Amino acid sequence: MDETMNETARTPPFAPFEWLLSGRYLRARRKEGFISVIAGFSFLGIMLGVATLIIVMAVMNGFRKELLDKILGLNGHLLVQPLESPLTDWKDVAERISTVEGIRLAAPVVDGQALASSAFNAAGVLVRGMRSADLNNLTSIAKNIKQGTMEGFDEGQGVIIGRRLADQLSLHAGDTITLVAPKGAVTPMGTTPRIKPYKVAAVFEIGMSEYDASFVFMPLPESQAYFNRKDDVTAIEVFTTNPDRIDAFRKFVTEAAGRPVFLVDWRQRNSTFFNALQVERNVMFLILTMIVLVAALNIVSGLIMLVKDKGQDIAILRTMGASQGSIMRIFLITGAAIGVVGTLTGFFVGMLICLNIESIRQFLSWMTNTELFSPELYFLSKLPAEVDFGETTAVVIMALTLSFLATLYPSWRAARLDPVDALRYE
Repeated sequence: MDETMNETARTPPFAPFEWLLSGRYLRARRKEGFISVIAGFSFLGIMLGVATLIIVMAVMNGFRKELLDKILGLNGHLLVQPLESPLTDWKDVAERISTVEGIRLAAPVVDGQALASSAFNAAGVLVRGMRSADLNNLTSIAKNIKQGTMEGFDEGQGVIIGRRLADQLSLHAGDTITLVAPKGAVTPMGTTPRIKPYKVAAVFEIGMSEYDASFVFMPLPESQAYFNRKDDVTAIEVFTTNPDRIDAFRKFVTEAAGRPVFLVDWRQRNSTFFNALQVERNVMFLILTMIVLVAALNIVSGLIMLVKDKGQDIAILRTMGASQGSIMRIFLITGAAIGVVGTLTGFFVGMLICLNIESIRQFLSWMTNTELFSPELYFLSKLPAEVDFGETTAVVIMALTLSFLATLYPSWRAARLDPVDALRYE
């Protein structure tokens, strides 16, 4: 009979009175204001830490995705270069490579450096000779023509230049640009520079400042004549349907080439750049995690002070029949509530900023009258943000875990408090 009564009277875990007391301790009275301030700073720390982590990770992902799209949109996923002999059979090689399954485009190119000049300015450029059909298949160029047209590109002697180069040289579609190549005609007096004017047929803007300021596209036959190439090309740019599976294409492309070739994939061409981005991203994650950790330690200090202040309350609850588990759960709920609410608030704040980050940047630039995101420094014309839900979930789980772990020691101390010692001097 007594055992039955004890079982009925036993309080289940996380009973309503535990939640009630936890909520009461979160709403500190005036004399407990300092504890409330610590709890407030803990909440703000966790909120800002989670929000900052989400924003920084999203921006870093956005940078990588945008730069990858821009770089791979203009340069091939595989670069096929000749070995042993010049690439004079480029037409047949390109045709055979384009028949390989998964190959979207095999474009022969002639690359060379030149000095572009106008009546107003001059700049170093990379001249790339391409066929009109191949250039039309490059959506990063064909769909981003801002002035002029690409029609009749192969027939005429016009060139296509980037928007930033056009602005730098004060040129528009229809104007004349002069290209100076260091190796021109061979004379008895030596090699003279080749200087030739071209009509600007079109102006493109892909949004990556480095390319918009340095690329000049020229018809392939004209580029071969301009750079003293008889019937050969520099290389063949190969575009695949899936750049992440580039290793799977290497063997088939080598076999399809039917001649000695040297292959360089996009990871090798841009390894330093993308490795630096990855290292920076990892370091930023570790540094910003410290914000959440410091906020979690604030929860520890705030709860320890709360336990010390509420020693008499704990003793009275114990004498009234509250178990050690109940006391531990009361303070565990109190501390965890700060972490959970801070984490969720930080998540919503971070997502809100990520979705409107470009508008926020423009507003801050307008407010401060400064350029906060210079395209010359960051390669992109707008601030990107790409939220990875896997990473965001990991950030939220990490913050919740740290918040929960921070409550364990103070809660354990509260449960171990001896009621006799707590009430001895009261």
